[in-house]
Amino acid sequence: MAGIAQEEIEKELSTVYTVLTYEDYEAGLKEGRLVGLKCASCGKITCHPMHVCQWCSSRSLERTELCGEGELTTFTVIRVPPEGFEADVPYIPCIVETKEGPCVMGRLDYDAERATTELIGKHVKLSGAYTYKGDKYSGGAHTCPVFKVVG
Repeated sequence: MAGIAQEEIEKELSTVYTVLTYEDYEAGLKEGRLVGLKCASCGKITCHPMHVCQWCSSRSLERTELCGEGELTTFTVIRVPPEGFEADVPYIPCIVETKEGPCVMGRLDYDAERATTELIGKHVKLSGAYTYKGDKYSGGAHTCPVFKVVG
């Protein structure tokens, strides 16, 4: 078989997320903290576990805690849910540009019936975490940040 052996792939993947694992990221959210990575080479910050810097490809990453505040850049109201999310509707997935720079996808804690485009650009703050149970299409439970409008 051409290419890399399965054992080599598994060995490489076992060392991929050593500075910040998804378990660490989700645990931080459950504790009310937004944890990310700062590149020691270029200084850019990301908010998801990664193996290399998404800007300069350096492997010199350090764990950092973000302030959890930012600007709501976009959102949508989900009224017709995908399978497994029927009990959640309506809910508001959103993207927040954090004060430190990276954009984070999460949920907006806001009345879906009152949500209008006037929310875009509002100041938001991390207010908790939401854990999806997972379904037959996902890899199981997943936790995302929840943001609340503060200004």
